[in-house]
Amino acid sequence: MFMRAYQNMVFSTASRLAGNDAQAEDIAQEVFIKAYENFEHLRVSATAGGWLKTVATNLSLNYLTRYRKRWRLFSESESVPDVPLPDNALDSLSDEEQRTALEDALRRLPAHQRVPLVLYHFEDQSYEDIAAKLDISLAKVKTDIRRGRAALAPMLRLRGIGGAS
Repeated sequence: MFMRAYQNMVFSTASRLAGNDAQAEDIAQEVFIKAYENFEHLRVSATAGGWLKTVATNLSLNYLTRYRKRWRLFSESESVPDVPLPDNALDSLSDEEQRTALEDALRRLPAHQRVPLVLYHFEDQSYEDIAAKLDISLAKVKTDIRRGRAALAPMLRLRGIGGAS
C-alpha cells in the first residue's frame, strides 16, 4: 500500500529528470529499495512523500551525471532574460493531454536544459539550489532554463497547441 500511494509521484519525478521511462523504472525501483531499508521510520513519517521525492531526484541526477555526456558550458556573461511559454499554450487540451504533451516535449529537450527546467518548475527549487545541486554556475542555470522554455514553445505549437502556428 505504501508503494502504491507514492509510485506515480516517484516514477514521474524520475521520468521527467532522466527523460527515459526505462531508466525511470530502474530509478523508481532503487527508490523503493531505499524506502524498504528505511521503512520503520518512513511508515509513520508525515514527510515520507518528500523523502521519496528527494531520493528520486538525487538518484535521477546521479544517473545523468554518470551516464550522460558532460554538459556544454555557456558564457558566464550571456544575457538571460526570462522566456515564458504562452499562457494559453495548453488550454485547448484536457488535463491528461496537457500532461502528455508537456512530458513528450520535455523528453525531447537535451538533459542540460531539461534537468534545470524540471527542478525549477516541477520540484520548486531555486536557481541557486539548482546550481549547487548540479555544480554549475547560476548563469548557466538561468541560461539553460531560458533556452529550455524557448525550445518547448515551438514543440508545443507543433502539436497544434496554443494559438496560431
